[in-house]
Amino acid sequence: MEKLERNTGLVLEGGGMRGVFTSGVLDAFMKHQLEFPYVVAVSAGACNGMSYISRQPRRARYSNIDLLQKYGYISLKNLIVKGSIFDPSLLYERFPNDILPFDYDAYAQNPAVFEMVCTNCQTGYAEYLTEKTDRRRMMAIVKASSSLPYAAQITDVDGKPMLDGGIVDSIPVQRAIDTGHGFNVVVMTRNKGYRSTESDHKIPRFIYSDYPRLRVALSHRVEVYNRQLEMVERMEAWGEVVVIRPQRPMEVGRVCRDTAKLERLYEEGFHEGEQFCKKYQW
Repeated sequence: MEKLERNTGLVLEGGGMRGVFTSGVLDAFMKHQLEFPYVVAVSAGACNGMSYISRQPRRARYSNIDLLQKYGYISLKNLIVKGSIFDPSLLYERFPNDILPFDYDAYAQNPAVFEMVCTNCQTGYAEYLTEKTDRRRMMAIVKASSSLPYAAQITDVDGKPMLDGGIVDSIPVQRAIDTGHGFNVVVMTRNKGYRSTESDHKIPRFIYSDYPRLRVALSHRVEVYNRQLEMVERMEAWGEVVVIRPQRPMEVGRVCRDTAKLERLYEEGFHEGEQFCKKYQW
């Protein structure tokens, strides 16, 4: 087995429902008691990271698959009625406090540093936020980090308007490096070699009219993401990161509601996580 450096960081990409792959990876980590001193996560990665830091195996899987099947919390009706395609009151209030209790105490007692990436709508820059004790602020941060542009409402955090961190930093490897973690494990939710074929375009003024810098960030989103993908693959080739990613062709979209596909992707993530744990140890 290969030894991990004690200061190795863990980076969790987002990707909406593709994040069930990350759920599987992290469940394998918990099974093998693989814990990292520093975790930085964005969007769906932040949601999954919460259950990893609170040491609650299969909680994220249950939320993403079983409860999706039961409650159907992804719908256009939610977008029209509640301002988000993902039911926010169900996900960030009823789930953690009632239906699928989140272990706030275990989360607070975990010594690992856990940062969640949000996009500040006023500045157009990423902010890396952490919270261990204030439950309301904690949920506001993870909600903001996961608030997809156009498909969710802006979330207030510390008096600042925030949206999905993936707008400007989808794969926060550089943040991990900047905080002193020279070697990192990166959990991706796209196959190797993937590049977005979408086109960047100028965002009309009537969209996010109060936030011109957010519009600028959104207009360069694809370019920034593809550069990050290239950077990660380059660092992987140089041995500066280890990447865990899906190996099978991706069949899950950002707002996928097909639980059979989600289950297959979760199982693949768990398998890849187990393979990693068989190869690496502290």
